[in-house]
Amino acid sequence: MFQLTQAQIDQFNEDGFLIVEKLISDEAVETLRACYDRLFRGEFETGVTPDEVNWQEGTGDPSLTRQICNGWKADRDIADIVLREDFAKAIAELGNWPGTRIMIDNVIWKPPGTRSLGHHQDSAYLDWFNPSDLLSCWIGMDDTSAEGGTIEFVRGSHKWNHSPPEGEFHGPEEYRKYMERAAAREGVKPEIVYVEVPKGGGSFHHGWTWHGSGHNKATYPRRSLVLHAMRSDTEYVPDHLADGTGPIYSRYKRLADNIIDENFFPVLWRNDGYRTPGIETYLKR
Repeated sequence: MFQLTQAQIDQFNEDGFLIVEKLISDEAVETLRACYDRLFRGEFETGVTPDEVNWQEGTGDPSLTRQICNGWKADRDIADIVLREDFAKAIAELGNWPGTRIMIDNVIWKPPGTRSLGHHQDSAYLDWFNPSDLLSCWIGMDDTSAEGGTIEFVRGSHKWNHSPPEGEFHGPEEYRKYMERAAAREGVKPEIVYVEVPKGGGSFHHGWTWHGSGHNKATYPRRSLVLHAMRSDTEYVPDHLADGTGPIYSRYKRLADNIIDENFFPVLWRNDGYRTPGIETYLKR
């Protein structure tokens, strides 16, 4: 079970991210690698298609990073990790939240030679729910390095003024361009920190922390799994359902109210001991 120390929480609050050497076992990494092969071939174990499929074998641009969103709905090997209660508790502690629910996951695969992912702030795309707090857990399926295009954070950038979404996410040549503009507006020189950890290691980051990743110039892939989490007390904001990623995830809005349905955004941990009851049933093979 993963547990945070107070020193780690303090560091996260100061830097806007926290790097951790080990989050999942080597055995779990091997299981997930096989799952990635299935997902990007279009094989969905549960019979449910993920919410976003941005790359598939045979049709995807080989120069782009492969990405699937909400792989947990398509394959229970992904769900075993992103629905973990201990990760959710850690996220709630970092965010000082009453509880945590999954917003989406990202299944990401950067083969050698693939292009960058543009620097961005996750929360800039999330006006469609409130409170719009976001916190993410990033896990590497391979040993990571700057040369291999690992995720990179800008230290302290969660304290900068918020910027609107700008630029291309998949494969921009100047992948730090909009972050550097934001830094100039703040009057600071951005401090880049690379997440360089063994496989199974990773990081947590704040929704307003600037981050992205460069070209994979290494001879090995960079696969990662990301849990993007929101507060357990979040609700839809009807006036902003067309903003950011709202058009995709507003499809799950209920007719009569703004409650976010736990069938699609389950509560993973809450400080009163609650966890969406259907999770354990779903995880059974």
